[in-house]
Amino acid sequence: MTLSSPSRRRTTLALAALAALTLAAGSAAAQGSWPTKPVRIVVPFAPGGTTDILARAVAPELSKAFGQQFIVDNRAGAGGNVGAEIVARAPNDGYTLLMGTVGTHGINRALYPKLPFDPIKDFAPITLVAAVPNVMEMNADKAKALNINSVADFMKYAKANPGKLNMASSGSGTSIHLAGELFKTMTGSFMTHIPYRGSGPALLDLVGGNADVMFDNLPSSMQQIKGGKLKALAVTSSKRSPALPDVPTVEEAGGPMLKGYEASSWFGLLAPAGTPPEIVNRIQQEVAKSLGTPAIKEKMLAQGAIPSGNTPAEFAKLIDSEHVKWAKVVKASGAKVD
Repeated sequence: MTLSSPSRRRTTLALAALAALTLAAGSAAAQGSWPTKPVRIVVPFAPGGTTDILARAVAPELSKAFGQQFIVDNRAGAGGNVGAEIVARAPNDGYTLLMGTVGTHGINRALYPKLPFDPIKDFAPITLVAAVPNVMEMNADKAKALNINSVADFMKYAKANPGKLNMASSGSGTSIHLAGELFKTMTGSFMTHIPYRGSGPALLDLVGGNADVMFDNLPSSMQQIKGGKLKALAVTSSKRSPALPDVPTVEEAGGPMLKGYEASSWFGLLAPAGTPPEIVNRIQQEVAKSLGTPAIKEKMLAQGAIPSGNTPAEFAKLIDSEHVKWAKVVKASGAKVD
């Protein structure tokens, strides 16, 4: 039997609708069963720094929640840009995530003339994991030898001895680097910048005496500060850290010259743009749940990190505001990629 043209059109439309429903059902089933294999969390810095510490804090919690391994994969380089690009180019199926930072998603677009990814368009924000102050710290033996016991002492020595102090960072353009550059600009002091491929390697040299000062994220330095290997001069946040209540802020310790100084950091999970919202929301909910448990919360607070777990929309709003803020800091500091 030959179908008439209207009948053929109706049949074609019906088949197309059936195909669309089948695809939608398949997609929903795939999202519902996610994850069916291990999930990779890319850390764009070397092991040992705060980005790595926080990723390794949430990974086992997510592994327990979803019944699949969440594996931390360190991919350091270019101030976090190497690891961030890997995730930006990965399939948006929920199996590759990024532990992003204020550097990768707040600073770098203003600092690097050409980024291999767009920190806004190429990512789906999941949740802010934690916010942390940086800490201005010195090798304890070096500080003692130079009789530097405060920010005021440091400023006096740095101005009288330009270029004799070197400043370690986790990489060009990171919040650790920018915190130091902002300090240099506001005080008119000069220190030689030495970028590393992460906070971990930089800390090793600071503790070993090969570097003099660093504006590190507090969690990765806390153990060395408590152990007396590093001397904390000040925290870079607007308020003192509950983890180091006796350590002043840079603004407090620096007087009028450092009025308004503030350079804190944050860390959060992101996925490639286009990752299904159902997957994004499931991850956010489990991260928020784990960060709310007393064991994880107390551990983070003791290290100087303030846990969050906010919604994807709230995290996206933070990222937008951080682009504006850090573009001004980069311009004011005159910081450039080494």
